[in-house]
Amino acid sequence: MTGVTLPGQTGVPAAESGPMVHAEQVHKSFGSIEVLKGIDLQVRAGEVCCLLGPSGSGKSTFLRCINHLEKINAGWIRVDGELIGYRERGGKLHEMREKEVAAQRRAIGMVFQRFNLFPHKTALENVTEAPLLVRKEKRAEVRERAAALLERVGLGDKLGNYPSQLSGGQQQRVAIARALAMKPKLMLFDEPTSALDPELVGEVLDVMKDLAHDGMTMIVVTHEIGFAREVGDSLVFMDNGVVVESGNPREVIADPKHERTKAFLAKVL
Repeated sequence: MTGVTLPGQTGVPAAESGPMVHAEQVHKSFGSIEVLKGIDLQVRAGEVCCLLGPSGSGKSTFLRCINHLEKINAGWIRVDGELIGYRERGGKLHEMREKEVAAQRRAIGMVFQRFNLFPHKTALENVTEAPLLVRKEKRAEVRERAAALLERVGLGDKLGNYPSQLSGGQQQRVAIARALAMKPKLMLFDEPTSALDPELVGEVLDVMKDLAHDGMTMIVVTHEIGFAREVGDSLVFMDNGVVVESGNPREVIADPKHERTKAFLAKVL
């Protein structure tokens, strides 16, 4: 099992009732390229945190580290007080077995740029797949919940449609319903609208706004400045693997303090 360096001298603090997500000094390298250079982040339960930054700044990599799709090289990440992907022993973090990591991921929903739906399964079957196979829930209960979730994202009349029969926006809404079917405590969105035609972006953002209104904890990598301003509780601007600036989205967008943030927003606003 791989040992991971801990920040500071005190190791990882005991499980806490504070932030839903707590990351400290997270480092990640791919070979000789250091992509994350010591990321600190706290996200409260019920908070919508928006990650902004140019391509290659490390946003998506950090998001994937939160549910251990990428293994960190140093630092630590907790979700709801629980270390993700590692357990502490002898002053180091040692990687959990894949089965243990998979169990942790069940509580963390993730929606990607690409929809990754099963092309040979209907919308309803895509949403019921994981609860049936992973959580071993009763089929009737899962189908009822899946139908309700698809209704919630505006696809109550598309239960029997295959992905090829759906628009990109509809497919992404199925993907959101699929993630919600696992009853996550945290939702991660990796540029969920970037692969969509402009006229389809709004229907996906509306679903995300609805989730935020209902109190879902969300971390959203996005270039949708309007969404960050309207829905976000916090905004984190990243560049070159570090957090450059963070704060209230409306304040950061209206009056950024760091020159790099100013330059980025000047190009996208």
